Amino acid sequence: MPSLNGAVVLVTGANGGLGTHFVHQALDRGAVKVYAAARNLRDWNDDRIVPLVLDVTSPESIAAAADIADDVTILINNAGALNGASVLGDLAAARELFETNFWGALAVTNAFTPALKTSRGTVLNVLSVLSWLGIGDAYSATKAALWQATNTQRITLAPEGVHVASLHLGYADTPMTKDVEAPKLDPADVVRSAYDGIEAGSYEILADELSGRVKAGLAGPVEGLYPQLAAARA
Repeated sequence: MPSLNGAVVLVTGANGGLGTHFVHQALDRGAVKVYAAARNLRDWNDDRIVPLVLDVTSPESIAAAADIADDVTILINNAGALNGASVLGDLAAARELFETNFWGALAVTNAFTPALKTSRGTVLNVLSVLSWLGIGDAYSATKAALWQATNTQRITLAPEGVHVASLHLGYADTPMTKDVEAPKLDPADVVRSAYDGIEAGSYEILADELSGRVKAGLAGPVEGLYPQLAAARA
């Protein structure tokens, strides 16, 4: 099974709410080095943490980071954005969101795949309950696309010794969701669930009860997930 003990971890979006917990909890579980990757560097005051410039929308930035961090054994694709984009009307904002949440995550994984094959390492894609629920509009679309791409990565990279996992959760209490009016999870609990799942060898990690209910609902009629449809017919 994958283990954090002795691991070299790279966390994208490391400066964010979940990212910071991914960095610190990796060390708590025995990681020997954590690359804290973000667009802007910060001082972590810990020699085991290596700040790394990484813009997931820039091929040049991704390539440079992969050259530096060629000893990675666990990749956490945590970087993401939420900009209120819609799949209806003008699609400019939706395209921008896909650059970060979908294409960026794929490009990062591709760049680090050689290192992960060497180490027989692990990829964790941070998704969302909205991977399976369209109420998040364009954000849901980006996460749904990454969910399916994760399945492809999973079955393609498994024979190469690379374990690919996904994390699904409701809203976590982070700066990205500060304007969301909904119950929110403690980000520390989410990351704890994620690392527990990695070390258990799980493929899909459901961080909360909501994610479990929505995943189960995919087997039923679409009206079960979207009561709005019945209301529209009334």
